[in-house]
Amino acid sequence: MPQRNDTAIWSGLFRISADSGQTLQAQIRQAIVAAILDRQIAASMPLPSCRILAEKLGVARGTVVLAFQQLVDQGFLIARERRGHFVNPEVLATPAKPAQKPADNSDQIDWKSRRRINASDMPRPLKQENWIKSSYPFVYGQFDPGLFPTAEWRECNRMALAVLEIRNWAADMVDRDDPLLIEQIQARLLPRRGIFANPDEIIVTLGAQNALYMLATLLMSKGSKVAMEDPGYPDARSIFRLAGAEICPTPVDEQGIVTDKIPSDAGFAFVTPSHHCPTMVPLSAERRRDLLARAIRNNQIIIEDGYDSQLLDEAPQQALKSLDRSGRVIYVGSMSKTLAPGLRIGYIVASADLIAELRALRRFMLRHPPANNQRAVALFLSLGHHEALVRRMSAAFDERRKRLIHAISAFLPEWQSTDSAGGTSLWLEGPRGTDARSLAEAAASRSVIIEPGDRFFDVEKPSPFMRLGISSIALQHIEPGIRELATAAGRRPAAA
Repeated sequence: MPQRNDTAIWSGLFRISADSGQTLQAQIRQAIVAAILDRQIAASMPLPSCRILAEKLGVARGTVVLAFQQLVDQGFLIARERRGHFVNPEVLATPAKPAQKPADNSDQIDWKSRRRINASDMPRPLKQENWIKSSYPFVYGQFDPGLFPTAEWRECNRMALAVLEIRNWAADMVDRDDPLLIEQIQARLLPRRGIFANPDEIIVTLGAQNALYMLATLLMSKGSKVAMEDPGYPDARSIFRLAGAEICPTPVDEQGIVTDKIPSDAGFAFVTPSHHCPTMVPLSAERRRDLLARAIRNNQIIIEDGYDSQLLDEAPQQALKSLDRSGRVIYVGSMSKTLAPGLRIGYIVASADLIAELRALRRFMLRHPPANNQRAVALFLSLGHHEALVRRMSAAFDERRKRLIHAISAFLPEWQSTDSAGGTSLWLEGPRGTDARSLAEAAASRSVIIEPGDRFFDVEKPSPFMRLGISSIALQHIEPGIRELATAAGRRPAAA
């Protein structure tokens, strides 16, 4: 067993980095806890003194003292006078997890035969984990670290951690939401889309996908028919199919979903009228009226996804929900495209009786989204930070969109893009014979990330379409990125 001052052993256990997102004190605590739980430190072996460990790690002695003291308070260490710090024997008394012997294949359970839904058989999401390391990330739905309001978000989190605030959110809220967040959604987010709702007509969700899953679970079953835009949102299609619903692919043109192609026997219509996913075209006023009229005539429910609707457009349109007088439009919103996708904050606006049922369902699923996050977002909204962020992002994305359209015209003139103001992406169609998936692979080798369009169609097949996101790429990288994309497409870029 290593001695107290065995430099090699202790250096291996304590590895800290100034580049880590955590404080030095937190890194020291983590290293000690991990070593204790992995049985790398015996109860009889004293840890290095605070002075020696501070010198070894190149940190202030006070940093180590505070780390040790917190571990003593948490019961991981025991401080013995004039002898130093030791591992608490009670922690080591908990048996370590035994290594499992490989089971005989004949004894292993066949989970595939036991499952009742085929979630893993649904189309997989596009893998873009390392997009931030790419030189030209034309990815959709990710955030821009340069635009993220770090200082304002930290301020709201600090406020949410005040003693009185903790008392507001730390208790089990069962099926309720933070009343301040509901108030802020009601007063600041919904009126922007022309929606005016009562508090009992709003529920908070873990993003738009969670909202769609709850709606599908509550309202759909085997035999339900859902009219969906084709191309359309692939994960919504999978969620409805997992609920047993039959998808009715409905074509889209320059005015949005072709409403007279929606089957009259479909019980649901899922639409993205503000900016169609993925072409970004808005649903025309005539089609909106027709969609609502058909829904009343055929007794259909409309699920409206407010896709890319939080940003400021040159010609903003009210949500379909704002025109609804029959209560058959369910509005799904999200803050993923403005604040941060990793935060997972969304909401549903619907009739009070439906929201009450959704609350009852959510209680069995997860009770409620984390209340501390709800309070931090509520404070972020109430202090005006979100409105300021929306203005800043809208201006930046408008400039990027114009730069992208100009670059495509210069370096990929054969490609056709949808002419739609607003939003955070551009939908492109390549020349005849283009295979966007093969192009995406070639572009990736040149550090350009694009999204092939085949996944948006009901039947995936080689497609000339692709989506280029603008939320994560810096303005100055757009033109050189399109130059590289043109090279990957086998076309020699023309002079600028």
